[in-house]
Amino acid sequence: MASHKQVVLSLAEDTIVAGQDLHGKVLINYSGRFDSLVINSQIENSNDVFSYTYLNGKKINHPYARLSTFKSELGGRNPIDFTATTKHVPTSGQSNVKFRVSLIQEHKEIFNDVVFIRIVEA
Repeated sequence: MASHKQVVLSLAEDTIVAGQDLHGKVLINYSGRFDSLVINSQIENSNDVFSYTYLNGKKINHPYARLSTFKSELGGRNPIDFTATTKHVPTSGQSNVKFRVSLIQEHKEIFNDVVFIRIVEA
Protein backbone atom coordinates (compact mmCIF):
# COMPACT_ATOMS: atom_id res chain seq x y z
CA MET A 1 0.00 0.00 0.00
CA ALA A 2 2.95 2.32 -0.59
CA SER A 3 0.82 4.45 -2.93
CA HIS A 4 -1.28 5.59 0.06
CA LYS A 5 1.72 6.79 2.04
CA GLN A 6 2.39 10.52 2.11
CA VAL A 7 6.15 9.98 1.80
CA VAL A 8 7.78 6.81 0.43
CA LEU A 9 11.41 5.79 0.79
CA SER A 10 12.84 3.13 -1.54
CA LEU A 11 16.38 1.81 -1.81
CA ALA A 12 17.77 0.11 -4.92
CA GLU A 13 19.92 -2.25 -2.86
CA ASP A 14 18.83 -4.36 0.10
CA THR A 15 22.36 -5.61 0.86
CA ILE A 16 25.68 -3.80 0.37
CA VAL A 17 29.35 -4.18 1.33
CA ALA A 18 31.49 -1.42 2.87
CA GLY A 19 32.32 1.26 0.32
CA GLN A 20 29.52 0.33 -2.08
CA ASP A 21 27.13 3.09 -3.16
CA LEU A 22 23.57 2.88 -1.91
CA HIS A 23 20.98 4.48 -4.20
CA GLY A 24 17.78 5.83 -2.69
CA LYS A 25 14.66 7.57 -3.84
CA VAL A 26 12.09 9.58 -1.89
CA LEU A 27 8.63 10.07 -3.38
CA ILE A 28 6.49 12.77 -1.80
CA ASN A 29 2.75 12.18 -2.24
CA TYR A 30 1.82 14.84 0.31
CA SER A 31 0.37 17.96 -1.30
CA GLY A 32 0.22 20.06 1.87
CA ARG A 33 2.80 22.35 3.44
CA PHE A 34 6.12 21.16 4.76
CA ASP A 35 9.38 22.95 5.51
CA SER A 36 12.02 20.28 5.03
CA LEU A 37 12.84 16.71 4.16
CA VAL A 38 15.14 14.70 6.47
CA ILE A 39 16.88 11.43 5.63
CA ASN A 40 18.44 9.55 8.57
CA SER A 41 20.56 6.41 8.67
CA GLN A 42 21.45 4.31 11.69
CA ILE A 43 23.80 1.33 11.68
CA GLU A 44 22.83 -1.07 14.46
CA ASN A 45 25.36 -1.42 17.32
CA SER A 46 27.78 1.00 15.69
CA ASN A 47 28.89 4.62 15.73
CA ASP A 48 29.63 4.44 12.00
CA VAL A 49 27.51 6.47 9.60
CA PHE A 50 26.50 6.76 5.97
CA SER A 51 27.85 9.77 4.10
CA TYR A 52 25.65 11.35 1.45
CA THR A 53 27.49 11.91 -1.82
CA TYR A 54 24.76 12.89 -4.32
CA LEU A 55 21.40 14.64 -4.04
CA ASN A 56 19.28 14.95 -7.21
CA GLY A 57 22.32 14.35 -9.41
CA LYS A 58 24.39 17.06 -7.69
CA LYS A 59 27.59 16.00 -5.95
CA ILE A 60 27.54 16.83 -2.24
CA ASN A 61 29.84 16.08 0.69
CA HIS A 62 27.66 15.40 3.72
CA PRO A 63 29.54 13.03 6.08
CA TYR A 64 26.78 12.84 8.69
CA ALA A 65 24.00 10.31 9.35
CA ARG A 66 21.29 12.97 9.03
CA LEU A 67 20.69 14.89 5.80
CA SER A 68 18.22 17.75 6.21
CA THR A 69 17.14 19.72 3.14
CA PHE A 70 14.75 22.65 2.97
CA LYS A 71 11.81 22.22 0.61
CA SER A 72 12.99 25.28 -1.34
CA GLU A 73 16.36 23.57 -1.98
CA LEU A 74 14.61 20.61 -3.62
CA GLY A 75 13.55 22.84 -6.50
CA GLY A 76 10.21 21.11 -6.92
CA ARG A 77 11.89 17.77 -7.75
CA ASN A 78 9.84 14.69 -7.02
CA PRO A 79 11.06 12.03 -6.60
CA ILE A 80 14.26 13.01 -4.82
CA ASP A 81 17.27 10.83 -5.61
CA PHE A 82 20.25 10.37 -3.30
CA THR A 83 23.40 8.30 -3.05
CA ALA A 84 25.08 7.35 0.22
CA THR A 85 28.06 5.23 1.22
CA THR A 86 29.64 3.91 4.40
CA LYS A 87 33.01 2.50 5.41
CA HIS A 88 31.38 0.35 8.10
CA VAL A 89 32.64 -3.23 8.14
CA PRO A 90 30.46 -5.65 10.14
CA THR A 91 32.21 -7.45 12.99
CA SER A 92 29.88 -10.46 12.97
CA GLY A 93 29.12 -11.13 9.30
CA GLN A 94 26.43 -8.51 8.82
CA SER A 95 25.00 -5.31 10.29
CA ASN A 96 21.43 -4.09 10.07
CA VAL A 97 20.75 -0.53 8.93
CA LYS A 98 17.64 1.60 9.30
CA PHE A 99 16.94 4.42 6.85
CA ARG A 100 14.17 6.82 7.74
CA VAL A 101 12.75 9.73 5.77
CA SER A 102 10.62 12.43 7.39
CA LEU A 103 8.68 15.46 6.27
CA ILE A 104 8.99 18.34 8.75
CA GLN A 105 6.55 21.22 9.18
CA GLU A 106 7.15 23.89 11.81
CA HIS A 107 9.70 21.75 13.71
CA LYS A 108 7.37 18.72 13.87
CA GLU A 109 7.53 15.49 11.94
CA ILE A 110 4.29 15.09 9.99
CA PHE A 111 4.99 11.92 7.94
CA ASN A 112 7.76 9.32 7.74
CA ASP A 113 8.76 6.04 6.13
CA VAL A 114 11.36 3.47 7.20
CA VAL A 115 13.37 0.92 5.17
CA PHE A 116 15.92 -1.65 6.39
CA ILE A 117 19.02 -2.99 4.62
CA ARG A 118 22.06 -5.08 5.57
CA ILE A 119 25.77 -4.44 5.30
CA VAL A 120 27.71 -7.67 4.78
CA GLU A 121 31.40 -8.56 4.82
CA ALA A 122 33.14 -8.45 1.44
